[in-house]
Amino acid sequence: MAGRFLSLFKPISRFLPVISPPDRKVRFTEKIFWTALVLILYFIMGEIPLYGIRGGGWELSYMRVIFASRRGTLIELGIGPIVTAGLILQLLVGANMIECDMSDPEDRALFTSASKAFSIIFTGVQASAYIIGGVYGTLPPITAMIVFLQLIATGVVIILMDELIQKGWGIGSGVSLFILAGVAQQVFNQCFFPTGGIFPMIASRIINGESISDLFVTRGPSILGFITTVVTFFVIIYLEGVRVEIPISHAMYRGYRGRYPIKLLYVSNLPVIFASALFANIYFFSQLFSSYFPNNFWVGLLGSFDANRQPIGGLVYYVTSPGWLGGVVEDPLRAFGYTAILVIFCVIFSITWLEVGGLGPSTVAQQLVDSGMQIPGYRRSARPIEALLKRYIPPVAVLGGIIVGLVAAISDFLGVFGSGTGILLSVGIIYQYYQAIVQERAVDMYPALRRFFGK
Repeated sequence: MAGRFLSLFKPISRFLPVISPPDRKVRFTEKIFWTALVLILYFIMGEIPLYGIRGGGWELSYMRVIFASRRGTLIELGIGPIVTAGLILQLLVGANMIECDMSDPEDRALFTSASKAFSIIFTGVQASAYIIGGVYGTLPPITAMIVFLQLIATGVVIILMDELIQKGWGIGSGVSLFILAGVAQQVFNQCFFPTGGIFPMIASRIINGESISDLFVTRGPSILGFITTVVTFFVIIYLEGVRVEIPISHAMYRGYRGRYPIKLLYVSNLPVIFASALFANIYFFSQLFSSYFPNNFWVGLLGSFDANRQPIGGLVYYVTSPGWLGGVVEDPLRAFGYTAILVIFCVIFSITWLEVGGLGPSTVAQQLVDSGMQIPGYRRSARPIEALLKRYIPPVAVLGGIIVGLVAAISDFLGVFGSGTGILLSVGIIYQYYQAIVQERAVDMYPALRRFFGK
């Protein structure tokens, strides 16, 4: 049964905007249509400037990739409130401060309602913080209210678009889709944008008979960054394919035999999303507090910034990447601290997400039994299957968390396009979409698998 905290959201859930799940099987082509429509709407909102904003303020470039946002537009907040709400709830559940049994449909529904309510609340909180913190400079009260209402309305629309896809009308999730679109756009710009793209710069140097040696390692788009992007892409694809496969068979369809894969990146890219979102919020609020309390000792411990609002001390200095190889050479202690903190939090979120995301040994074992599957040589019971899965799932989740943290950090140091975290997320999301398409085909061929995949 639901804990006391989640029960508070039962009356609230009646007033929350909701997307109804489909009451029929949605065809694959229809899912493609809705997914594409949501993505097009997101891009359109990213081109519409906020009414009343005329420049000024300060940029939050570190947060753009993680939150799939765009400066001064309707998607200023991006998916920040959704990710932040998920981060807070995951930490509360992982610390057992909230009772939640994700195998219980009632708890799962209340957890979803709580996530949506928190997302809307954080939309208001972040919108207020942006305005009060001076992200847009000093705004008149009426203009500030208009900007606030625009951010709230767009935030709710983004939450509903994410829910539309996750409820079964589309493929994957809106959060993943928006991150992938933002990273792809950033990588394209760093490669081909006429002013600043690496290939136009190389072509210009060659045409003018100038050397391109200084473009190999530099802040911003570089030749090393492009090479690292390509290498990182294939490394992550390889890691996504590394898995331990446990043989399974169907109790009723004796001819059906398959394998249950436990991937090396078992919880996929979620740990690095939550870790990076945590760091991004530390980055934002440290900037906010330092602008109001520049000489406060405790604020200085959280973070201090130079005249260009670049971190130069405090916790925020060690949870933001040096960004390129020159920064690593200049301050190796910062690079080591950033890598260590990122890896630790990736491991923590990997372990926590096993239960929160329904990926733990007990949940998987029960899913196998309920869907009619069994492991040859074991009784068709959840307990022995759970004991077997415990030997694999927790260690693989920890190892996967370490690997995604190291890949994100090291590729960032080498100047990968779209940031190390961005390219890691985008490749993982592409792989997830590939798996979703394969699942759709498998369900069509073997209807008995529909229950196992939750279709």
